[in-house]
Amino acid sequence: MLSAQTSHLASVLATNAGIDPGYRHAPKHVAPGEPIEPTGAVLKWYAIHPEDRPVPDKVTRLARAYLERTPLEARGLGFVLLHRCGEDFYFLIVCTWRNNNELWETVFYKNGDAMADFALFPRDGVHKGTFYVWEMVSAWHEQRAWVRFLNSPRDEVAGRAWLKDCFVGAA
Repeated sequence: MLSAQTSHLASVLATNAGIDPGYRHAPKHVAPGEPIEPTGAVLKWYAIHPEDRPVPDKVTRLARAYLERTPLEARGLGFVLLHRCGEDFYFLIVCTWRNNNELWETVFYKNGDAMADFALFPRDGVHKGTFYVWEMVSAWHEQRAWVRFLNSPRDEVAGRAWLKDCFVGAA
C-alpha cells in the first residue's frame, strides 16, 4: 500500500495549487450535435456550456464552417468539442484517434467580437493545458466508446454504432 505521506503537499496547497482563491466551480452541460465530416475525418460533435447559456447557433455554424474550409491534419475518427468559456470565449477542439489508441488534438479559439472567426490557438511553452474539467466528461465517454470500437469487428456496422454512441448530460 502506498503511503499518503508527502513533504510538499501543504506548501503546494498554500502557494501553487493551480487554483485562484476566488474561483468557484460550477457545472456545465454537454450536448451532442450532428457529426461533421471534414476531408479525411468523421467527427462526433459536442457543445459544452453553462446550462442557462448554450452555445449560440451562429457560433456553432461559424465553427462548423471553419472546420469544413480549413485544411486539418486530423484524419480518421474522433470528436469535436465546442466549449463556451465565460461570456463569449470559445475553444474548438478537434480530437482524433491515432496510432491505434492515442488521442491527438488540434485547438482553435474565438474570443468574442474581437475575432471575426476561429483561429489556431497559440500553444507556447513546454507544459501545456489539455482539457478543462468539463471537457474531460466527453473525452472520458469517448475513451470508453473507442475501446468498444477497438474490441468490435471495426466494420461499417461497428463504425455506425460508434458514431451514435454520444454523451449528453451534466459535466
